[in-house]
Amino acid sequence: MKSFTANGDLSLKNFTDNTCAQASFCFRRLLRSRDVRVNGVRVGEDVPLHAGDTVCYFMTPAEEQKSAFSVVYEDENVLVADKESGVNSEAVFAQTGYLGVHRLDRNTEGLLLLAKNGAAEEELRAAFAARRVEKIYLALVLGKMPARHAVERAFLQKDGERATVRVHARGEGVPIVTEYEVLEERGPCSLLKITLHTGKTHQIRAHLAYLGHPVAGDGKYGDAAFNKREHLTRQRLVAKELSLYTEGALAYLNGRRFVSRKTL
Repeated sequence: MKSFTANGDLSLKNFTDNTCAQASFCFRRLLRSRDVRVNGVRVGEDVPLHAGDTVCYFMTPAEEQKSAFSVVYEDENVLVADKESGVNSEAVFAQTGYLGVHRLDRNTEGLLLLAKNGAAEEELRAAFAARRVEKIYLALVLGKMPARHAVERAFLQKDGERATVRVHARGEGVPIVTEYEVLEERGPCSLLKITLHTGKTHQIRAHLAYLGHPVAGDGKYGDAAFNKREHLTRQRLVAKELSLYTEGALAYLNGRRFVSRKTL
């Protein structure tokens, strides 16, 4: 059994996704079996929670032990986690108790960087802001790319009501720069190495879809017919590498490169 206390008003589903990765993996099963208790009362549906509510999850041993992430590197200041697909970044932050300085989409797997103290958080946030963190991804996309290598530029605009973004050749929004290299062609798909020169919300997924090559399995920006035909329910995207060019409290990590064990 795992027990947690809500610190605000939100739904049980959102609380679970952001707090207990193991319970989020089997959330539907827990509700069907009424193996979730809110303030001691069994619930079988997604109910609203309020600050101070106690939530208990009665999972099987196998469910409790399912991994949300593995540790790639850890010292007294930072933790580099290799997140599983289907896990909210916030659940990793909650499980470790450390400070998240960036995040990955729920269904994107790979490297997350966490700070263990204020000095590390300050330097990592400064490094991200100054683009002193190099982020490389792997993406499996539909179709054959027009070039083996390209640096693509566009503008990205958020749509808050739909929780999506839109990409334009010019006009409103913030500029984005996405570099790709074709590593391999696999039937109707291409495996790409993606280097992010700007790191905006859903940048890779939305930019590649705008270019006509959506990420396989992407339910928001992808090709629904292809995903259904191939039984893909999660985007095929991995945060593969992080290279740090840090200063100050984290100067000892300057030039360090971390690599995810995940692959496509």
